[in-house]
Amino acid sequence: MSSGRCPAQGLRIELNDFSGDGQAAGGWSAWAQRDEVRPRCFVDSAHFRSAPAALAISGNDNPLEYGGWVHPIGGIEPGRFYRITAYYSAQSVPDERRQVLARLDWLDKSGRRVAQPDYAYETEAAGDWKRVTLRVPAPPQAASVRLELTLGWAPQGTVWWDDITFEEVSPPADRWVRVGTVSLHPRNNPDNVGAYLQALDAIAKDKPDIVCLGEEILNEGNSRTYLETAEPIPGPSTRRLGESARKYGMYLVAGLIERDGRAAYNTSVLIDRHGDVAGRYRKVYLPREEIEGGLTPGSSCPVFDTDFGRIGTMVCWDAEYVDPARALAVQGAEIILVPAAGGYLTLLKARALENHLYVVSSGFDVESSIIDPTGEVLFATKDSGVSKVIAINLAERFTDPWLGDMRPRFHKEMRSDIGAPLPR
Repeated sequence: MSSGRCPAQGLRIELNDFSGDGQAAGGWSAWAQRDEVRPRCFVDSAHFRSAPAALAISGNDNPLEYGGWVHPIGGIEPGRFYRITAYYSAQSVPDERRQVLARLDWLDKSGRRVAQPDYAYETEAAGDWKRVTLRVPAPPQAASVRLELTLGWAPQGTVWWDDITFEEVSPPADRWVRVGTVSLHPRNNPDNVGAYLQALDAIAKDKPDIVCLGEEILNEGNSRTYLETAEPIPGPSTRRLGESARKYGMYLVAGLIERDGRAAYNTSVLIDRHGDVAGRYRKVYLPREEIEGGLTPGSSCPVFDTDFGRIGTMVCWDAEYVDPARALAVQGAEIILVPAAGGYLTLLKARALENHLYVVSSGFDVESSIIDPTGEVLFATKDSGVSKVIAINLAERFTDPWLGDMRPRFHKEMRSDIGAPLPR
């Protein structure tokens, strides 16, 4: 282990000295809540990332297994930001996202927990290994931290940890994004797109980065069928919307009926600041009325990277079910934009709260809304001809005194092996 303080970053510790016996290695010690769930912890000199030896945890044929390695670190100063970086390699672990865990447990001077632990959930490939990292502030009264590396409920699995660093870092930069929604209810308008373009002229004065428009905007408020308004993407409507996006330098999300060969989809399209189609999402959950109208459901929930962060889109009836929003959140979406003809504001609030992200909707017979990751409605209206832009900070943490930061906990505790039983 090497440590020290530098003027720019303060505390920095490299925790890569694994010399010692199987239960204690260079300041690391094996831990478990009780003997019945204790894994096998050992130093493996044959499997490592950069230098001989790594910390290994084996499930040891025990389906109850949960535990691993822990290292205490002192000299913590409340309010300062710290980052853990660690690399792991796993074998025969069915759900690494949930079963392989790096965690920071903050303690006061007497060794008592002062806040809920923080979970390192940001993971990326690093050759044959994976890199996990987390940057968080030390909570009030924190004087030390327990670094925990864990394997849980993987009886046939083994995980190796190596190249572990804990350091003081600068706070993250604010990530302000101006999100907007247009609430518009056209009635018997021969040019619905033109009506939305006028609404965009109005909302552009508030300089939004991204604006959500309604679902199936060519069909709302008139008697035209889905197939009568279906068009290719890119197509006539995306070109007109793209001109507005390019003019005002903003992203747009809008609902259209997409024609693709013989198929027709209820599609949410993303148009970038240059006016180009940057992505599309085909509504996964179709209500009976849309199936009877000749539409086909989509089969995936993609996310899209913008210049301010990662977003996803849903469409209306998707909010009735938990899995579309969950699929977007698991892929790192920070905002979900929802064109919606109808539905319930309560469901949109639930999707924001349970996935701990922002939801922005544009409704026809449901509220147009902006909702924060706690489920709090920042704006909602059913009135037509109303628009709203709100600045949100994607770097902001939303913590609960009893639960901690639920965004990482959502990622690390969610079960992917439990599903609804199919009817017989």
